[in-house]
This record gives sequence, C-alpha cells and structure tokens, in this order.
Amino acid sequence: MSSRIIDTTCAYCGVGCGITAEVENHAIIALSGDAHHPANHGRLCVKGSTLADTVRTEGRLTQPRISGQSVGWQEAIATVARGFSDTIAKYGADAVAFYVSGQLLTEDYYVANKLMKGYIGSANIDTNSRLCMSSSVTGHKRAFGSDTVPNNYEDLEQARLIVLTGSNTAWCHPVLFQRIKHARQKNPELKVVVIDPRETDTLAIADLHINLKASTDVVLFNGLFNYLVQQDRLDHQYLHDHVNGFEQTRKQLAGQQLSIAKVAKQCDVDENRIQQFYDWFTNTEQVVTCYSQGVNQSSQGTDKVNSLLNCHLITGRIGKPGCGPLSLTGQPNAMGGREVGGLANTLAAHMDFKEEDVATVQQFWNSPTIARQAGLKAVDLFSAVDSGRIKAIWIMATNPVVSMPNASIISRALQQCEFVVVSDVVAQGDTSAFADVLLPAAGWGEKDGTVTNSERRISRQRRLLPSPGEARPDWRIICDVAIAMGFRQGFEFTSPADIFREHARLSGYQNHGRRDFDISALAQISDDEYDTLLPVQWPVNEQYPDGCKRLFKNGGFFAPNRKAQLIAATSQPPQYAVNEEYPLQLNTGRSRDHWHTMTRTELSVTLNRHRSEPWAEIHPDTAAQYGVGTGHWLSIGSQWGNIRVRAMISKRIRPEQVFVPIHWSRQLANSAWLGAVVNPAVDPFSGQPESKHTPVRIHAWLPVWQAKLLTREALPLPEVDYCVRERTSFGFIYHLAGDETIDNWQKWLFQQLSVIPDGLQVITQRHAEPMTLRLSLLHQQQLIAALLVQQQDPFNRQWLTELFNRSTLDGAQMAMLLSDDKQLANDPGETVCSCHAVGKNTIINAIQSQRLSSEKEVGHCTRAGTNCGSCLPEIRALLQTQQELMSELEST
Repeated sequence: MSSRIIDTTCAYCGVGCGITAEVENHAIIALSGDAHHPANHGRLCVKGSTLADTVRTEGRLTQPRISGQSVGWQEAIATVARGFSDTIAKYGADAVAFYVSGQLLTEDYYVANKLMKGYIGSANIDTNSRLCMSSSVTGHKRAFGSDTVPNNYEDLEQARLIVLTGSNTAWCHPVLFQRIKHARQKNPELKVVVIDPRETDTLAIADLHINLKASTDVVLFNGLFNYLVQQDRLDHQYLHDHVNGFEQTRKQLAGQQLSIAKVAKQCDVDENRIQQFYDWFTNTEQVVTCYSQGVNQSSQGTDKVNSLLNCHLITGRIGKPGCGPLSLTGQPNAMGGREVGGLANTLAAHMDFKEEDVATVQQFWNSPTIARQAGLKAVDLFSAVDSGRIKAIWIMATNPVVSMPNASIISRALQQCEFVVVSDVVAQGDTSAFADVLLPAAGWGEKDGTVTNSERRISRQRRLLPSPGEARPDWRIICDVAIAMGFRQGFEFTSPADIFREHARLSGYQNHGRRDFDISALAQISDDEYDTLLPVQWPVNEQYPDGCKRLFKNGGFFAPNRKAQLIAATSQPPQYAVNEEYPLQLNTGRSRDHWHTMTRTELSVTLNRHRSEPWAEIHPDTAAQYGVGTGHWLSIGSQWGNIRVRAMISKRIRPEQVFVPIHWSRQLANSAWLGAVVNPAVDPFSGQPESKHTPVRIHAWLPVWQAKLLTREALPLPEVDYCVRERTSFGFIYHLAGDETIDNWQKWLFQQLSVIPDGLQVITQRHAEPMTLRLSLLHQQQLIAALLVQQQDPFNRQWLTELFNRSTLDGAQMAMLLSDDKQLANDPGETVCSCHAVGKNTIINAIQSQRLSSEKEVGHCTRAGTNCGSCLPEIRALLQTQQELMSELEST
C-alpha cells in the first residue's frame, strides 16, 4: 500500500498547530509541522512532534462494558438511553448531567449540547474548559458583549510590546513562545514583559519581569489604568465612539489611589519595575497582552480579565495590527466548545439564556423542549452529584477524578451516583473505574471534524488511522443514544460534515450581525469542500467570506448599543487565605512535556525523560525553614487532602509559594493526587476554580528506605508509601520509598512480578555503608528486572538502561551487575532535551570544557535544542549560570 500525506491538527494546547502526517499500512511513519498552517508555519513543540508515539493500542478500551463486562454496542446504547430516560421520567430533566471536554471535536460538542439542552431540556452540561478559560469568556462578555478574541497570532510579530501575564508560555504554548522569540530577533525594538510570581523559562525572552505577589493582578492593571489617565495617553475618539462607562470607571479607580508606590507595595514588586512597565505600556502604541491560567484560575479571575481589557479599550489598542488582548486557551478545542454552547451558562452559536435566544435555538432545532436557564457549572455540578440531586451523569473525554479541585469529593460523588456513563479511550482510568457503562471512544488520529484555536481559527482534524476494536467517534455514540431515547429527527447525521453544516447554519440563523460567531458562509459546503477546508478565522459570512483577522478596530461590539463596557473592579484576597495552620500558598500548573492526566503523553518515552517524578518547587528559605533538601520528599497538606512529592529547591519561586504540576494521576503515582489538595473556591461570575491559591502546610518526609525497580513489563503499582511509574526505552522504572522496613527484598520483589520464569538467575550485590542493595534478575542471559535499594537517591540509570536494551548479556556485562554504578558510566543527569535525551550534566560539562557561550554552540556539541526547541530556555539558563560561575572563578 502506498503512503498517504494527510494534514491534520495537534491534540494538545490551544495554539492549534497544523500537522502533516505520512501514513502507510495503518501506521504513522512520519510526522512534522504543517509548513502551510498559519498557526505554526511548520513549528512543533516536543509534545506535538511525538504524537505518533502516542497512537498505540496499548491500554485502549476497545469494547463497550457494562458493570465491567464486555457487551455489544446495541446493548450498551440501549442501556445508556434507558438509564437517562428512566432517570428523567422519575426525577426530571435536571437530574441528569453531561460533563464534556475540550478534547472533543466541535461536531462532537455540538450534538452533545443539542441533546442535553435542546432535547432532554436541561442545561446541566459543562466542560473541563470551565477549569481553564471560563473567566476569560465571562470577562469578554462583560466587556465586549460577546466571547470574542479580537486579534490573531500575526499580531505577536507586529507588536512593539508583548505582555505575558499569568502565562508560562515557554512550557504551555511553546510554539507561540518560539514565534515571539523569533519576532524579537527580527525586531530589536520589541520588548517583552512577563508578569508571574514565578521565574519560569518564559523569562528567556523577557526584558522585564514583574514578580508580583499572587492575586494582586487587579491592583497592577488598575494602577496602569490610572497611570494612563494621568499621562493622558487615551484614545479619546475611540472612547467617545465605542466605549461605555469611562467616567464612572475613572472615578472609581481614581478613588483607589493606586500610585506607583502603592501598587509596588501591594504587589510586593520593586517600584522601578512597575514604573518601567507602566512607561512602556503608556508610550507604545502596538501592545499585545497575552494571558492564560495565572489570570483565569482565580476566585477573582473575571475581574482580572476585565482590568487588563480596560487598559486596551481606553487606549484604543484593540483590533489593530500588533494590538489587543489575546487569551491563550489551554485545550485544542476549548474555543470550539464555546462556539457550540458547551458551557452550562451558554447556548449554541454564542447565544445565551435570554428569551429571544432560547426561542431562536429551539425554533432552529425544532426541539420538543429546551433549557430556559443556565445549568450547573463544573464544581456545582459535581456537588449536585454528591448530594444526590443529579442521579445520572455522562462523562466524555475527561478525567475529573484527577483534574477537579477537592477531587476526593468527585470520587465520593461518582461512587454513590445511581448511573454513571464514561466515554474514554483508555480501559483503566481514575474516572472510568466508577462507570456503570464504559464506552470506547475514538482517539486522536482516529477522529474526523474541526477544532478552533485561540485566535478563532477553525482547522480540520482529519482521520489518520482506524480505531482499534469497536471504538467509535463521540458524535456517533451521542447520536445513537439520542435516537435510542426517541429523538431520531434531530440526530440523523451521517457524518461530521452533516453536523458542521447544521452548526454553520445555526450561526447565521436570525443573526443579522447581532452575534459575533457567524460561519454561515460555510453552511452549504459539500463533503469534498469540507474535506479540503483550509484553516480560517471566523466570522466567515457574507461580510467576511474569507474569514476575518481582527475585530473591533472600528468598534462594532456586540452589546445592544454596539459599545464596549469598562468594568471597575476592586482587588479582593483569595477566598481561602493562608493562616498559621496553613501558611504557604500552593500554585499549580503544567510540566513542559506532559499534558493533563498523562493518558496520552505517558505513552511516549521521549516525553517521560524531562521530569520522571512529580515535584514541588520551593524557595531555599522555605526549604531551610522546614529542613528540606534537594531530592527530599515533601508532604503537602491542605484542609482538603495531602500528597507526597519530590522537593525541587529553587530561587525562581517566591518564599511564600509552593508550585506543583497537575499531571500525575493515581494510575501512575500513588501519592501525588494533586486535585485532592486544591481548594474548591470559584470565581463568582465564571465559576472557574481557584487553582493557583490553596493554603497548605509542608514538612519533610524522610522514609526509611528508597528504591528503584526496573522492569520490562508494566506492574500494578507496588503498595508502598511512595510509588511513581516512569516509562522508559526498555520498559518501566518504579520510583519507590517507604516507612515500613522490608526484611526480605527478594521475596518482596518476586511478589511484585506477574510471572517468575523457570531458570531465573538472581545476582545480588550488597554494601553495608552506606546501605545499598541491588537485585538483578536474568532469564536466558537477558536482564528482566533490577531492584536498587539505597538510603540516598543518586541513581545513574545510563549503564543499567544500556544493559536492559541488550537482548542477552555476555560475561563482562553480567559482571557489571556487581560493580559500583558510579564507576560504570558518566551520569548524564536530569534530562533537559527530551528529543535527543541529553541530560543536564552533559550540557554543563560541554559548557565548562569547551567554553560554550550560546544555545547554538551547545546544540552543535550535544545536539540539545536542535529539534523542536522546547528545551532552549533551560539551555540558556544553564549557560547563564555556568558563565556566572566561571566568571567568579576567574575573578578569584
């Protein structure tokens, strides 16, 4: 069979990169960035470039299951339909709920929303996008009258000042980070300001860092508003023609008396930094402000959004080349979900629960009933499951048992819920464990439809591979259930193109320019035109037949009077403040090479290299206060739960903060269930959880023993106090520690293995001081497992990996199993470059021995940073540190 070249989109963040895949014999044989896609122009980060590694059938759910038993689709669909229909008949429509995901395609999202709101008649459908960008949605709607992102990525290249606030762009949106980096190289006048309590890798492109105290964003931007007024750097004509509420907002914010000195004090930032930021913003016409979860994930997230939008509106810096606020969404199709009404407080096609909108949608759908008021947002929705108000729930393409705040409540709620349906790709997951009915869904590479990225750009997701077993696309599953519930007329779609055409028709139905989302020019496209649809920014209608790059340059907001609205916000403390019992603030976020709960990224050996265990970043002063050393474990507790993770000591974080990544689920780590620690506070307007500020306490955990178990096969997580599973080139490494002494390690090891082959050879190496033990298991001269028990953590995996990667060992190699590992191979250290498996020690040695001074030179010597570029900020940081050390040595 000849190979096929297929253009599709990346499955990860909201940048929406295009991908070109070469497929042969139902396998991806090559994958690269789509050079013609306007979001990335051929660039990919390390996650996108390794997507082919994650399309394995390993661990996939391939058949429907009821109560754990495999069944056919007909029985599964009938059971789901009956479960929901019976619940509605007995308790009413509001007793059922859907919880969906930004991992769904727009067509999947559309029919899920249509079924729940237009046919079941309840708005109890919400999405995990509630956790990442709903404050941005609400801020947009309060200011613009619509959830509109006004500008596009090209503005990053055309700006003279880029403000990155609440966004570790280098790790969370790496391709946009690379675009900004290249824009700075081409335009020396471009300046970048990073606003973040932490010193992240994004500072590699920063001219100024505002390391503000957490939750003081409103103070910072209200102060900027006042400064712009005082300096009279306003666009008076734009304000007069297109903006409401200026005088009232000016008076209210002037009353806060936010001088630069007062802003600096409240934000705990050097006054000169505030002055510099305000001056640059005031005197630069072309300003783009990019913001993300650090702004949104707050109990004051919506006010934070509006405080920064105000500064763009009063200066008229919106809708023009190089100008505007740019919300960087977290998921690949969070925007598509917003378009179809995936949030509980919206209707399809960017309509709301106003009487005329409800009538419009019901008339278009010809639906028998329709929701007439907003449903329950995510946190409240699961609280209703927990209290028994919601009796049946369908969870699609997401893992709330791990990702929701106060997550132990989610487990309890699903455990006692009368009827739980889960659509997923994995056979064993934290959430699917609670499913009465488990439905196998198609995964990335098997789906066909559309997604919309952060700049309003609709792109085609094209199917690359067949689904394993009986897995089906989500839209097909939803439509089959709807038909089985008696709603055939509204769900007789035969393809994603059918659904897309209806979605496009609804966007233009009785619109007449009243709503921002309008793709009615695509409502009549043929199947062939849908298949070949090129990326396009909405609106796509009679006025903009080829799409629209920017909105609001000349006003035209979507409020009744077509004007934007300024919002005067007052800074508020987090809902749960630190106190004597919980004196530190937990901040959560992403790791560079992982995604959500790792059901996809864990499958890639490359992506597991950068961070093999979950960690907590703390300041050296905090570490000293609590007696914590690098590599030690921390016990982190809040009033909601506790975790144990490795300590990473760094001056890049404020002393009052603790940072922990979100990714490790209970499938991969038995003590790092972060969602159970995070507080349940939400923004009162958006319902978005406050994931950036949970009061916690910490203490050092010093286990009696620690160990590494290396195996070729995947094992159930050993029942010890601390266990993390890491996928490697040869199999798996289990990082272990415990408080309970184990007297017979060989017996313990044999208990962990599923099979003990005949003729097994055991090689033992033991040292008394310091206590170390190595048990190596060989079968037919092949190393099949190794257990290293030691009091201290240093672990040189390189030589053992080399032995595991051999099919058989000769005498000399077997003798190595009795040698001191420090003598066997140079330890490359913690992985920096995942693509080429280059460690920190390797890079440092090259810098020192060859006096390297640039990322390019490091790449030439070590290959680090020569592929996707995701590691370049870390390489730059190592260069800077080593150059400072060498300068100090030379001066002494």
